[in-house]
Amino acid sequence: MAQRELPSQDSFASRRSPSPSFDLLDRLATGLYTLASMLVGEGEDSARLVEAVIANAEVFSGSDLGQTTKKGQLELCKAAIGLLAQRNPKSVAAPVGLEHANTCIGDDELDAAGVSKEELSRMIAGPELRIWLAGLSDALRVIFVLRAVGGLTASETASLLASFGGPAATAWTAEMVREAFRQALCSLASQLIQATTTR
Repeated sequence: MAQRELPSQDSFASRRSPSPSFDLLDRLATGLYTLASMLVGEGEDSARLVEAVIANAEVFSGSDLGQTTKKGQLELCKAAIGLLAQRNPKSVAAPVGLEHANTCIGDDELDAAGVSKEELSRMIAGPELRIWLAGLSDALRVIFVLRAVGGLTASETASLLASFGGPAATAWTAEMVREAFRQALCSLASQLIQATTTR
């Protein structure tokens, strides 16, 4: 079996910032906690994941804060997937016999659900997105967060799941991730429509 190519640190959206300071470190930790809480839930587990990343000397080996942020996000995603697999070995298992479903979303891009990057950022700051994420399976939630929030491709997401999700996750492919992401986007679009009609 060919070795899977993991996503590069450049896969994550960079943040341009001045030279590191305590304030910037605090902002980095806050951003990492937001990402961790979407992946594994709020609380001690997310805090421990962030602490482990912040304590990793390799993450802070460079002087560029944008690269530091990318490194931190990537390391956190690896650890979060591993934690989910540790909690339940089948939680991020690759689906068996997954076939293309006729969903309300034909494309595996965020804007196919009628959501822009700016709108997603606003949603992350509010409770609605977290409530919706909590209703997803672990695998769908991870795929949505890695692709929509982390900006990873389907291939990069499949590589992370297969490499850090335990034995049950090794069969993840890019096409499986695309299909799962479309399902998540369809669910999000339905949620947004429902929220609009009930206002």
